[in-house]
Amino acid sequence: MLQPHSLLWHYLWIGPHALLALLALVMWRRGLHREFPAFFCYAIFESVGEGVIYAIDVTPTASARLYWLSYLSFLIVEVFIKLVVIGEVFTHLLRRYPSLGEFGKTLISGVGIVLVFTATIIAAYASPTPFWLISATRILGRSLSVVQCGLILFLFVFASHFNLRWGRPIFGITVGFGIVAALDLAYWALMTGWLFGQKTYLLDFLNMATYQVCVLIWFYFLLVPQKIVTTPAAPLPEHNLDIWNRELERLLQ
Repeated sequence: MLQPHSLLWHYLWIGPHALLALLALVMWRRGLHREFPAFFCYAIFESVGEGVIYAIDVTPTASARLYWLSYLSFLIVEVFIKLVVIGEVFTHLLRRYPSLGEFGKTLISGVGIVLVFTATIIAAYASPTPFWLISATRILGRSLSVVQCGLILFLFVFASHFNLRWGRPIFGITVGFGIVAALDLAYWALMTGWLFGQKTYLLDFLNMATYQVCVLIWFYFLLVPQKIVTTPAAPLPEHNLDIWNRELERLLQ
């Protein structure tokens, strides 16, 4: 049976983030970093940050406290970047309504920051034990996964309700983030309940393998060109978004 720190374990940790670094490089060469700057920053941060965490984990002289403190710090910064990416997705969804898009992006980022700050404070003071770093990381991870799942679910419901057209790259980014958020939520819930006992490494394998699938999804939707299908042009129906966008522009002026 495969155990943690086996060859597969090392590959599943390093492999996806090496692919993310490659994806960031290709995005730079194709100019996609200008169209999706938040996701581009996410790809760089994940590949570099996870590389640092991995180096700490495999270094024999590194202490457990250093590892968990580094991981907690990484988690806090990571969620801020993810919230910016979700705001970027919202802006692209509402590209026909720029005022609403910018307002929604600001609102998502602002609410997300407040929720992250609250979750961080709760995590820091909820478990004053010798293992408070581990407990705080789990509390924070679970709380942030709930926030991300809620925001991504809102994006899908919002786009479906107003019949908004997903761009191919934005749809791929959102699907990948949705899978990651849902899996993280299940992971932290199971870890908190200790349902796997001493076999929690199986969750690590599942988590890392699924993340690699998500990276491949991002590769496909961002880099593989979409087939162009010609369809007769039809006028877009006017709905409340047009009214909201006009009124918001009027208020801003």
